[in-house]
Amino acid sequence: MQSDPRLIAALDFPTAEAAKQAVEEIGDAVAYYKVGMELYYAAGNDMIRFLKERGKKVFLDLKLQDIPNTVASALKVETKLGVDMINVHAVGGKKMMEAAARAVKEKAEELGIERPRLIAVTILTSMDEAQFADLNYKNTIAEQVLALAKLARDAGLDGVVACPQEAEAILSACGPDFLFVTPGVRPAGSALDDQSRVTTPAQAFANGSSHIVVGRPIMKAENRKEAAEAIVEEIRIF
Repeated sequence: MQSDPRLIAALDFPTAEAAKQAVEEIGDAVAYYKVGMELYYAAGNDMIRFLKERGKKVFLDLKLQDIPNTVASALKVETKLGVDMINVHAVGGKKMMEAAARAVKEKAEELGIERPRLIAVTILTSMDEAQFADLNYKNTIAEQVLALAKLARDAGLDGVVACPQEAEAILSACGPDFLFVTPGVRPAGSALDDQSRVTTPAQAFANGSSHIVVGRPIMKAENRKEAAEAIVEEIRIF
């Protein structure tokens, strides 16, 4: 079965060895992988090189948030790695995101490479209304996600990370070409783990997601390749 680049498999492992074994087991069933904080802090750029040498696309998920100059400088380094997607926290503000977008564009042009897509994290999918209330925002989660998505669009970013229930409002406000990356996706019957706002792969694409990020349902499966192939089959009609 041919892979689907809309499926991003999350390599949430503590060592390069464990992540590399998973990639080898999954083979050609997955074309796009997410490298997050745990794996990147353990394996660094070696993991990026490993994936690119095998023709895989890479979403480097480090969720940067700092003063604009610091984020811009860090993103220039990330762009140089040749990854395909990177992200920041939208709550870092418009100036930070504008600096991030400029940095990525300028570094890619300087190197003569394709610019990685830059997206913003809105509200983490592990956050429910009770936890969100502790932050003392005036908005609901849905309202805050939409406000942050609009801010990211206005700052020149390519899209956002958000849950599928928020897709219709965001795409209506930001346009159909705005990337909508959905984490916390769980095939029917899977454990929710620490996620609160979840959906199935098919529901995510029916709602308008451009990409889904799936971790444990693939990586903890008895047969990782078959688990990935089942998701590819589920989303094939979209």
